[in-house]
Amino acid sequence: MTANNKRALIRAMPWVFVLIWSTGFVVARFGMPHSPPFKFLVMRYALSLVCFGVWVALARVPWPRERAQWGHLGVVGMLVHAGYLGGVWAAVKAGIGAGTVALLVGLQPVLTAVWMSAISTTQARVSRTQWLGLTLGLAGLTLVVWHKLGGGEVTHWNLALAVFALLCITTGTLYQKRFVAACDVRTASSIQLAAALIASLPLALVETEPMVWQVQMIGAMAWSVLALTLGGSSLLYLLIQRGAATQVASLMYLVPPCTAVLAWLLFGEVFTWSMALGMLLTASGVALVVRSTVR
Repeated sequence: MTANNKRALIRAMPWVFVLIWSTGFVVARFGMPHSPPFKFLVMRYALSLVCFGVWVALARVPWPRERAQWGHLGVVGMLVHAGYLGGVWAAVKAGIGAGTVALLVGLQPVLTAVWMSAISTTQARVSRTQWLGLTLGLAGLTLVVWHKLGGGEVTHWNLALAVFALLCITTGTLYQKRFVAACDVRTASSIQLAAALIASLPLALVETEPMVWQVQMIGAMAWSVLALTLGGSSLLYLLIQRGAATQVASLMYLVPPCTAVLAWLLFGEVFTWSMALGMLLTASGVALVVRSTVR
């Protein structure tokens, strides 16, 4: 591979990551008609654990030495995997659209940035710019979701599940920033997935709906394990290793509109000008919050 091709590949990696991450909500739409959410996720965690276990064994990656780190990683796994994914997939199963739930949980960077600013010793209060950004984000979210209230897609139940997922990913991110030390992403992911499996298994056992293993279901499971869990995590690891963490954080805000477009193309989900305006407002609000936070 030439130097130019290598640079082009590196530049393309963040955009590929956004596309992969966006498909997570779309895959939920493919898989949920054929399985209850927690049975699907338990199977996903188990298969991902097998894949990561083989990868760790072949690469001879060291595991965290301190017992406390195993506990912290377990807490993150229960929040970021079991809580976040469980909330998202249950919300999709309950009828919410992929684009809508992506936008709801896409407010996570805003909540994280505001919270980090609020507890910061150098900036104890949320700045006016951040409040403006948060207000724009909420206004955009209202434009996207409001017309769906009462229309059958957004209900109190699936909205509560989506908000639960949002709170879990936000809390998990803050917890990881505070307590988890740097370690290899493969062993860290293995511990997190094991914790998520343990937390989700009781819910899967009480689900009465069976898993129907047909082509669409198998494809959703394969993509969830190989592309989302293994590919997405590995790509994120490579991006951070190359010093592109800030760029990835910015590109994450493209996930909700990207998901909405994919849902429109694949499932015919409604995509109106008011939704586009709402997404633009949300992206603008997030940009204001993040920009004022990193200064």
